[in-house]
Amino acid sequence: MTSQERILSTLNRQSVDRPPVDLWCVPEVLDTLRSYTSLQDEFEVYRALGIDKIAWVFPGYDGRFPDPDDGDGTNPWGVPTRQVKAGLATYQEYINPPLAGYADLRQLADYPSWPNPDLFDYNGARALAGRARSYDFATIGPWISHFEIYCQMRGLENALMDILTEPDFLEAALDKIDAIQTAMLERMLQALGDSLDIIFISDDMGTQESLLVSLDAWERHFRGRLKRWCDLIHQYGKKVLYHTDGAVAPLIPGLIDCGIDILNPIQHVCAGMDRLKLKNTHGQDLVFHGGVENQEILPRGSVSDVVNETRTCMKTLGQGGGYICCSCHNVQAGTPVENILAMIKTVRNWGG
Repeated sequence: MTSQERILSTLNRQSVDRPPVDLWCVPEVLDTLRSYTSLQDEFEVYRALGIDKIAWVFPGYDGRFPDPDDGDGTNPWGVPTRQVKAGLATYQEYINPPLAGYADLRQLADYPSWPNPDLFDYNGARALAGRARSYDFATIGPWISHFEIYCQMRGLENALMDILTEPDFLEAALDKIDAIQTAMLERMLQALGDSLDIIFISDDMGTQESLLVSLDAWERHFRGRLKRWCDLIHQYGKKVLYHTDGAVAPLIPGLIDCGIDILNPIQHVCAGMDRLKLKNTHGQDLVFHGGVENQEILPRGSVSDVVNETRTCMKTLGQGGGYICCSCHNVQAGTPVENILAMIKTVRNWGG
C-alpha cells in the first residue's frame, strides 16, 4: 500500500498491510533528519524513513506563505509575532494582541486587519497538495480555529475573562472569525478537490489537569460553530482531525456529536486521558492520532523506553485498528534521532 492508501484505509476502518506512522516535528528536528538521511527535500526525508506522512497544506496570504518559524512579523489576523529562543529551539510567540484594548463589540466592525478570504493563495495550496500526492502522501489543511485565533487577537487572559464577563463581545468576535474562515475553507475545498484528504481544526481546550473552559461555556460558544464546520467538511467527503492538547476527556462526547473523525494528540499523561479507557469508550467513534509521550520519553528516554512506549500505544490506542501512531505533538529540538527511528521502526514492524 502507499502511504496515502494506508492512512485513508485506517480512517475508513479498512484493512491495511501494516499500521501507519506519522511524524510531527519542529524545524530543528527536520534539519537533524536531513543530516541523518543526507537528503534536503522534506518529502524525500519522510519517504526514506518510511513515514506515512500526512502532508501539511497551508494557503499563503497576500503574497506571503505562513511560516510559524518566520519570527518577527504580523499574521493574517493582524497579530504581531516575535521569535523566542527556548533551549535548542526557536518558537514564534504572539504579542501585543490587537483587540486587547477594545471595550465595546461595536469596535469590531472598525478593526482594520480582518483577513480577506480572496487573498488566500488557493492555487499555491493546490500545487503543494499535488506535490505531496506525487510522493503518495495523504494531505491535511488548512489550519482553522475559533478560540485559538480569538486568544491571539484578544490575549489569553482577556479571552478567558470574556467567557465569564463579556460573552456578547466574545460572540460577536467569534462570528467574524468563523465567517472569514468558513469562506476560506469552502474555497479551499472547492479548489483542491481530491488532492485534500483531511481538514485540520485546532482549538486547545485543556490544561495538564483539567479543561481550559467549562463544558457549559464550550456548549454555549463553540459547539454549534464546530458542528457547522464538521457538516461542511463532510459535505465535501473529507475527514475532520480535531487537535486539542491536555486533559479533555469530558469534552470528547461533545466533539463526537459535532462530527469529528480523528482526535489528536492524546496526551495520556494528562488527567483522565488513559489510553485503554479512551479506546474502549470512544474507539468505535474516533480514529486516534498521536499518543507517543513527548514530554519525557521521546526526548529524554532510552531507545528501549521509546520502543516500550510505542508498543503500549499500539496495544491500547491501536487495538483493532483506528490508530495513526505519532508523537503527542511536535517532536522537540534535541530529541535523539535514535528515539525517533525507534518509534517509526516499532510501528513498521508491528505484528500485534
